[in-house]
Amino acid sequence: MKKILLLPLLLLQLRGLNAAEAVKPEGKPNIIVILADDQGYADLGVQGQVKDIRTPNIDALAAGGVRCTSGYDTAPQCSPSRAGLISGRYQQKFGLDTIPDDPMPLEEVTIPKRLKRAGYVSGMVGKWHLDPNELCLKWARTNLPPAKPDARGRVKIPARYHQKYSSLAQGFDECFQGEMLHYFATFALDGQSLNPQGQELNESGYRLNIQTKAALAFLQRHHGQDGQPFFLYLAYFGPHVPMQATTNYLSRFPGPMAERRRYALAMLSAIDDGVGQIQAALKQYGISDKTLIFFTSDNGAPLGAIQPGGPMADILPVDKPGADWDGSLNTPWLGEKGMLAEGGMHVPFIMSWPGQLPAGKVFEQPVSTLDIASTAVALAGLPHDDKLDGVNLMPFLTGKDVAAPHAALYWRFWDQAAVRVGKWKYIQAGSTAKYLFDVTSDEHEKKNLIQQHPEIANDLAANLTDWTRQLAPPGDPDRPLNAQEQKWYQYYFGLPDD
Repeated sequence: MKKILLLPLLLLQLRGLNAAEAVKPEGKPNIIVILADDQGYADLGVQGQVKDIRTPNIDALAAGGVRCTSGYDTAPQCSPSRAGLISGRYQQKFGLDTIPDDPMPLEEVTIPKRLKRAGYVSGMVGKWHLDPNELCLKWARTNLPPAKPDARGRVKIPARYHQKYSSLAQGFDECFQGEMLHYFATFALDGQSLNPQGQELNESGYRLNIQTKAALAFLQRHHGQDGQPFFLYLAYFGPHVPMQATTNYLSRFPGPMAERRRYALAMLSAIDDGVGQIQAALKQYGISDKTLIFFTSDNGAPLGAIQPGGPMADILPVDKPGADWDGSLNTPWLGEKGMLAEGGMHVPFIMSWPGQLPAGKVFEQPVSTLDIASTAVALAGLPHDDKLDGVNLMPFLTGKDVAAPHAALYWRFWDQAAVRVGKWKYIQAGSTAKYLFDVTSDEHEKKNLIQQHPEIANDLAANLTDWTRQLAPPGDPDRPLNAQEQKWYQYYFGLPDD
């Protein structure tokens, strides 16, 4: 069964990789990756899932390019997902399964490190979250002895280590790195140069607008006068909690609704305005047709296992931090951030490149944020690296290759692991709960088909085990779900009786 299910797809993928390597458009495009934070699948107008969202600029990006309806990240949590995106490798291969596994190893070859070989200048703006954090106890025991965790099990990280593992240390030439009002930067919002090694800045204003201004400043500095292509990674800190919005953005969404929903809509509207300003800047500089833009999210929205819009949602205060609902929606998928259900990592995914990608195309085959690195490497004219786990999407999106880009996509997070092959998705949750879904059906993850198709489940489980053996540490989940996972899986799928 295993060979029957996977071999045709593997052959198609190999054929696709050969075609991908052959695609070399003239010149090296500028590449912009715009990453939202905890934005659910539903929350773009062009997705057609909800009526209250307003994202005209991102919708226009999709109308001028390709909207991938089966876009996935590599983890349902920010740090591992970002590590997968920026490295182009399954982050579990270098031991970054979860946030406490930070920092990302400095020896990893990131997108900016690769593109530097092709003459690119690179800039990072916004949330990095790949440096040491207060949950990195294992790292601290080795690197900060005799550091001891506090009563909450957290450890204080000296500032020098944040800089040692900053975006500059991972290949970026310039940065405006930060989440709220405090930034580590090599240039100012007016475009003026600062210390090339980075310096601390405090900014006033609304955090999402600050991040847009920083991206525009980078474009001002590097929009191609000298013929040098650029790579910009713009990681917005929104609609992630803490929820913030200005009166201007909140006023766009009047009427009765849960306040968390209103704030999420306002924050996404601010991000959408930023995307519009970036598009306008590219047009002003005459480089729209020389620039490939990706738009996606690091994971699905956290819901706190509640019904958004229901009584529980209405009583959550907007300023409450933590993993409760951030106001965004994962419709039509079940599950949420932290789960290997579709709601946790099936995210918006748009690519736009005027003149090179077809306008208004909808692509339904599964794609991954891993593909961003492989696509960038191919378009920069660099040789394919077998260490990359993604593929160059260009020939698939332009119709030059009709195969599925991926034979399979894999995930491992906390006490969960999953694989998708074609229409089938298999989830192992803890040591006992197993699920098989046809995620292309109307029922997607609403009906567990493992009893009807045990041979398919067994085949996918074997392939998942083969993959997890390559990871660090190797192996499938072999322990019970933690308390939070138990709550989620019981709420959305139901757990088997032990």
